[in-house]
Amino acid sequence: MRLPRKRRTDRADRTDHTSGTDGTGSRERHEGPRRTRRRRPGRRAKGRGRASRRARRPLVDFPRRGRRGLRRWTPSWKLTCGLFLFLTASLAGLFAAVYIQVEIPDPHDSASRQGTVYYWADGSRMVSVGDVNRQDVPLAQVPDSVEHAVIAAENADFYTDSGVSLTGIGRAAVNIVKGEETQGGSTITQQYVKNTYLSQDQTVQRKIKELFLSLKVSNQRPKKEILEGYLNTSWFGRGAYGVQAASYAYYGIPAKELNPGQGALLAAVLKGAEDYDPSLSAGNRQRAEDRWSWILDRQVDTGAMSAEERAKYTKFPEPKPPVKPTSQAGQTGYLVDIANKYLKSRTGITARDLAAGGYSVHTTFEKDKVLALAKAVEQVRADRLDPKKRAEDEHVQVGAASIRPKDGAVVAVYGGSDAIEHFTNNADTSGVPAASAFKPFVYAAAMEQGVESGERPAEGASAAPPTPTPTGPAPTPASGNLYAALVNSDHAPFVETGKKAGLDKVKEIAVASGLREESMAKLEPTFSIGTSTPSAVRLASAYATFVNQGRAIEPYSVTKAAWNGVPVNGLGAPKPRRAMSSETASTVGAALRQVAWNAVGPPNGPWTSVPSCAGRTGPNDRMNSAWFIGATTELSTSVAMFRTKPDVPQLLPMQGVGGPDSERGSAFPPLIWKAYNEVAAPAQPRPSDAPQDRP
Repeated sequence: MRLPRKRRTDRADRTDHTSGTDGTGSRERHEGPRRTRRRRPGRRAKGRGRASRRARRPLVDFPRRGRRGLRRWTPSWKLTCGLFLFLTASLAGLFAAVYIQVEIPDPHDSASRQGTVYYWADGSRMVSVGDVNRQDVPLAQVPDSVEHAVIAAENADFYTDSGVSLTGIGRAAVNIVKGEETQGGSTITQQYVKNTYLSQDQTVQRKIKELFLSLKVSNQRPKKEILEGYLNTSWFGRGAYGVQAASYAYYGIPAKELNPGQGALLAAVLKGAEDYDPSLSAGNRQRAEDRWSWILDRQVDTGAMSAEERAKYTKFPEPKPPVKPTSQAGQTGYLVDIANKYLKSRTGITARDLAAGGYSVHTTFEKDKVLALAKAVEQVRADRLDPKKRAEDEHVQVGAASIRPKDGAVVAVYGGSDAIEHFTNNADTSGVPAASAFKPFVYAAAMEQGVESGERPAEGASAAPPTPTPTGPAPTPASGNLYAALVNSDHAPFVETGKKAGLDKVKEIAVASGLREESMAKLEPTFSIGTSTPSAVRLASAYATFVNQGRAIEPYSVTKAAWNGVPVNGLGAPKPRRAMSSETASTVGAALRQVAWNAVGPPNGPWTSVPSCAGRTGPNDRMNSAWFIGATTELSTSVAMFRTKPDVPQLLPMQGVGGPDSERGSAFPPLIWKAYNEVAAPAQPRPSDAPQDRP
């Protein structure tokens, strides 16, 4: 019979024996037999070690125990997979919860939208714009070719997609954060949702809401219904919402009569009427024609049109000229255009936003000066031009702008005879060469580069107009004296000086003074004699630099704006910047005062008719334009005259306009300037450095 073992005592014995101690901490050798339990070596130690490690291991082993260096901070594959699954499940749950809670709201009530109201500088109301021009039509009355063109241009997989473009939303969100343009990347469903249920705000929150609403609409509404809604709510420019209104605005016919070529153009302007309406500018026309052709080709690629059908449409379907509402007759439409351009450039507000209404826009335009400028132009035209008598007097156009030098405010413009008849704004459109009016910037660049000393003759001396000789033209002044060359409109010294100073430096100072980079011509020798094509607004602003001691100020036309009572950020008077030294501005300005004296003569009565500085074109200019820019400390006003026909891309010749003594039309802009300034400018004391006797 086997007796039970005394486990506790034996275990203690084993402990003492194996430890080699007697309890007092001293070691001694024990002799005699020991009773031990035979076991497989290492079995219990291994088991206890595993259990111990399992007990001590944390739920999330990070940073990783028992690892060193980079491996300590590298998550295990189990942790990585676990986190991924957890986040995926959480996002899926959140997405499902939000999707369930989102409800499709009622559509916008277009009839309740308010107009955008524009105000004069004195706070009085100028005009209200923005009555919604929209006429809904069923999809059955829209030709299949128009549907195909829109789908090819905007969303080729419209009938098979989920209603959203995640990449497009992501890209838009990133652009919003960066403060960049967010257009592009949206599906037709997303655009329909934005047009019908949401605002046009460019925010991340609005894009997220657009995502969920688009998914829900795509799941609950037929694709045909979505396409119909999109075609009836989209902005096509020219004040037109929807394909029916757009069809009348561009071609004067109902949508059901549109052919594939016309439909492709309407699909093209959906990308942005401001850039693709072919009637607005030559650049727009080229962009519109390129996109129109691409849309037709795209339909062939997607199988919506055969190659044989595509071959029938090779001629661009020219739309009719735009028509402005009668409320924008006269100069009002041009003023609204300039204010809108400024708003869009400074705030990100779009033409669609403004057309939708709800904005109040306070401008810098002064009503009395606008009326005075228009009266001056029409008076000179009536007195000096006779289209019935002279063919050269036909198709004459005038553009003018008046700016306050001390702060850059645009106080008046003349954009054409009538904004509802002549749509192009002559005051704010590039395309008319500056000719000799550009030379002051060459003079300034030469002085800044040390090419020209800046010394000038006594007033009225060597700067006097040269007298023609019996055998030929008048002798030119010395090429080294730009003062005399500027006064006498001599070209050769400026061509040579432009080379010496560097055409890039001439361009640099012209742009610094206020001319736009895109209006600059190629840097060829003729660049110095005015092949660039600045607008009247920009040239008036740049000349203000010469009376501002070399400081330039960006022209502005809006003082403040609000949407439904909420102020719009990004507006306010611009700050001056240094464009040239005060010495350069003073020297060039002195030559320009002599130009002014020669152009408009001595004053009659109060000193209101002669500017502090002026630039002009003259009989030596062979470009098809006539300019006069006169600047005082109160107003800087530019006047341009040229000839153009809608169906002729180049300017028509100015030779013979107004009769043989008009100096290629250059005699008329100074007359317009003088007639306007006598009314618009307050009386000023005679400048101390003005010429005492006319040369």
